[in-house]
Amino acid sequence: MLVRRLRPTLHFRAFHDLRTYQEDVRWPGWQVIIGIETHAQLKSRRKLFSGAQLIQSIRVLADLAVESLISSPDDHPNTHVSPFDAAFPGTLPKVNPKCVDLALRTALALKCRIAHRSSFDRKHYFYSDLPSAPLAKNGKLQVQTPGSSPVAVRIKQIQLEQDTAKSTFNPRTSTSNIDLNRAGTGLMEIVSEPDLRSPEEAGAYVRTLQSVLRAMGSSDGNMEQGSLRCDVNVSVNPKGGSPGTRCEVKNLNSVRFMMAAIKHEIKRQIEYLLANPGSSVPQETRGFDEDTFETFRLRSKEDAPDYRYMPDPNLGVLVLSQSRIEEIQKSLPSLPWETRSRLLGEYPGLRAKEQSLDVLLNVDNGRDVGFDGEDSGGAIWYFERLCQEAKADGRTLKRDPVVVLNWLTHELLGQLAARKQTFCENPLSVSQLGELIDLVQSKTITGTSGKLLLRHMLSNPSSDPTKVATELELLALSATASTSSARSSRLPQGSAPPELQLLCEAAIAALPSEVGALRTGNRNVLNKIVGYVMKQSRGRADAVAARNLVEELVCQAHKE
Repeated sequence: MLVRRLRPTLHFRAFHDLRTYQEDVRWPGWQVIIGIETHAQLKSRRKLFSGAQLIQSIRVLADLAVESLISSPDDHPNTHVSPFDAAFPGTLPKVNPKCVDLALRTALALKCRIAHRSSFDRKHYFYSDLPSAPLAKNGKLQVQTPGSSPVAVRIKQIQLEQDTAKSTFNPRTSTSNIDLNRAGTGLMEIVSEPDLRSPEEAGAYVRTLQSVLRAMGSSDGNMEQGSLRCDVNVSVNPKGGSPGTRCEVKNLNSVRFMMAAIKHEIKRQIEYLLANPGSSVPQETRGFDEDTFETFRLRSKEDAPDYRYMPDPNLGVLVLSQSRIEEIQKSLPSLPWETRSRLLGEYPGLRAKEQSLDVLLNVDNGRDVGFDGEDSGGAIWYFERLCQEAKADGRTLKRDPVVVLNWLTHELLGQLAARKQTFCENPLSVSQLGELIDLVQSKTITGTSGKLLLRHMLSNPSSDPTKVATELELLALSATASTSSARSSRLPQGSAPPELQLLCEAAIAALPSEVGALRTGNRNVLNKIVGYVMKQSRGRADAVAARNLVEELVCQAHKE
């Protein structure tokens, strides 16, 4: 069960022929084998082994943090440290159960086999590394790339780890500074089997894994902020040959950089094998230069025996009961593809709007992840509550899901993007946007006025939609006329409200050449006349009603 029991002979060799070889025009005659180790920071408020309970008896260390909370990149150095993080003698660890639960969520989502007993081992090589414990094994993740069939990527294992401190060297003073803020922060290492065969598959795998982590609430998966980092193992071999020697590229912090590193590493290894027939690529650990988009050598690569795994004497065995696993399984959030399938089943009308639904799902995938598995809402949560809004009096107000989806994806997201805001920064409550949609659907205001009202409400989030629409004079000229225009292609004579009639007459008087063209049968100019009406009414006129009335007035005047 433990990592240290694995043998180097298992590395990649056993998995070489599980996928059918497919020629890649970029490197014809060569097969690429890729495996990825992903390090994801657990979204917990506290570190993996340190917390308030650990330091109640040693409060004399007043300059150390009373509680070892996780840090952010902007925090001052050494402001989130407990005595245990700093390895003070006599301090003992206590596992954070929230970190374990978040890792269990991920393992269950990836269909892994959970280990009921896990021990924490520590590496001992040129420095003493932090401990890790295998929590689950033998999972699977379906990965979809454009224009190809889904790929089942096997998950070798998931293990709990601690992050390390940050060391900064000052060349002017020849000193090193240590920042312990991140020391002991809980991580998951998710190790895939070498089932990937191209940079594009590797990118799709990481993006899919990100969506799983965010859906489970176990990690926010932000590679830019260091919450998710990847180590990529790459090897190449001639078609039909035995697997090549793998090289590992460390600490890749974006999907784009990861794909570039894989491409460079493939070409580098092929060039080496062609230049040195009969030899193997040296097994190395490499870095990636983000300026040149090339990999560079860091050190020779160690295998499992070189790490000298030893059980950590201060950390006991982590025991997980079946009842605890089952409890987490019952409360497991839906995965993105499960949510999509459920929404299409509950709202069949969305089948004609699948592209817009995918936009909403992508937005939901990028939502803020709450701490310790807390549900932070998201775009899908917002959408579903707009479709069925629970009112204070106990009623449930239902709305057309297609209309709601259009307002969310076309209007709200567009306005937020124009303001350089994300959906997480949306200031409108469900009831506010729901009331705005109701005003448009009931033809109390027009769609154009609704868009103006939305812009105003985003700038003034506490606004009451109906009150603001009245104050800004956005109410439709006549709800009655608008309703009748929707039912009939022609307005009955005399049914138009006086204000709309005056606006149409003013447009006819202001655009004599267009009116003349309309009388000769050129209906294209009708849009310009109606546009004049809409502009003068500031979007309050019903466009269909105005169009019909203009036609009627022009024809009537022509007959006279």
